[in-house]
Amino acid sequence: MSDQAATGTSDPTYNVIAVVYHALQGAETIQKYLDDASTDEELKTFLQQVQQGYRRAADMGKQLMVQRIEHEH
Repeated sequence: MSDQAATGTSDPTYNVIAVVYHALQGAETIQKYLDDASTDEELKTFLQQVQQGYRRAADMGKQLMVQRIEHEH
């Protein structure tokens, strides 16, 4: 069964939503790791860079969703 049949949402739209969701989950998870990395500056820098990548991906996906919604009307 396709995502569209199960959810009523087209596969491309579902995929964008899923990517945004997982990117936001990733950013949230990294925050927990950052909290644990208190004094390890090298680890904190790495984790911050990863978190920024997740946030960028989520922002790009949100922009894409807005564009698609605007074009549907």
